[in-house]
Amino acid sequence: MHEMSVAMEICRIVDHKYDRAAGSLVTVGVEIGDDAGLEIGNLEFCLETLLSQPPFGGARPLFDRKPGSVLRVSYLELDDGR
Repeated sequence: MHEMSVAMEICRIVDHKYDRAAGSLVTVGVEIGDDAGLEIGNLEFCLETLLSQPPFGGARPLFDRKPGSVLRVSYLELDDGR
């Protein structure tokens, strides 16, 4: 199941971009194309599992379907406690 390796790469990208000093991670936005060759249900399961572990603190993935073969981390939503 290559969705797990894709989920692991998404988490690697998030870990690189996530500034923990800015707040806790709430949502990871992912754009995924209809032709990306991924089963979204499997990818969602894998991402939810990985994001439930430190340092991500239970953030949830949110998928935005797009035409084509796009696959990208589109945004990180943080809660700064205010």
